[in-house]
Amino acid sequence: MRFMIIVPGNAETEAGAMPSEQQLADMTAYNEELLAAGVLVTGEGLHPTSRGARLHYTHDGSVTVTDGPFAEAKEIVAGFTIIDVSSKEEAIEWLKKWPRSTADDFTLELRQLFDAADFGEALTPELQEREARMREQAARAAAQG
Repeated sequence: MRFMIIVPGNAETEAGAMPSEQQLADMTAYNEELLAAGVLVTGEGLHPTSRGARLHYTHDGSVTVTDGPFAEAKEIVAGFTIIDVSSKEEAIEWLKKWPRSTADDFTLELRQLFDAADFGEALTPELQEREARMREQAARAAAQG
């Protein structure tokens, strides 16, 4: 089961504040532990919304692009980690080990990613094959850098 750990943003991350050396060291150690356990898939920090854009699609086919920042957003994502574990309970145990080198209180969100089996018959064998081919191509492209 794959899970995404969602790291919320705050005023500091939206202002572009970078983590301290201690925070980076603690997160690196945590990621090394995830990797050694064979559960780390990927993880990344995100730039502030001021460097992003939102696209709104309408039923008539038009697309509106709005550049950030998104001050009206109630919840902003500052980063994420994806882990592959055997259960939600195991994922929660990993989250309990999350580094706490910041003095602030914080909340992490845990969300399970869909697997092919979750889509049932709607994900036909042909679509499954196309999805597998696409993932292989993306992995090769990522490996080539």
